[in-house]
Amino acid sequence: MSKTESINGTYEVGYGRPPKAHQFAKGCSGNPNGRPKGTRNLKSDLAEELGEHVTLSEGGKPITLSKQRALLKSLVARAIKGDGRAVNALLNLMVRVLDPSDGEEADEPLTSDEEAILVNFEQRILASANVRGKSTGARKRAGSQSKRPSRTRKGNGGEK
Repeated sequence: MSKTESINGTYEVGYGRPPKAHQFAKGCSGNPNGRPKGTRNLKSDLAEELGEHVTLSEGGKPITLSKQRALLKSLVARAIKGDGRAVNALLNLMVRVLDPSDGEEADEPLTSDEEAILVNFEQRILASANVRGKSTGARKRAGSQSKRPSRTRKGNGGEK
């Protein structure tokens, strides 16, 4: 089969178009065995490894923990001792794993008493901010009216 076949209108051999004799037969794959069944990926290997148990000594007594739990205990202990990297790693882990939206506290609507307390508090805060704003504004205006002696540069003997 050659390029001359394209002249006859049957098949053109070229880039991405191998000769018919070298193409896969219909119904046959280029990878007849395929991916082996049971091939493990990193996630499953990590889960299995962290799930294995180890025996540690805690307080003089041997205890059996999963590797994951032992790793967390070690991280928390280093963070408590003041290791900055351990603290950072622990806080990042807490933020990622402990979703704040999963809290046990349900968002309940406020009662009328709670709303009244909040409105009263808001009014007091705004009133105190207005009083402070007026008093500081008065001080600023009074301070701008006072004359300060003009400063001179060093080295020019006070002459301008």
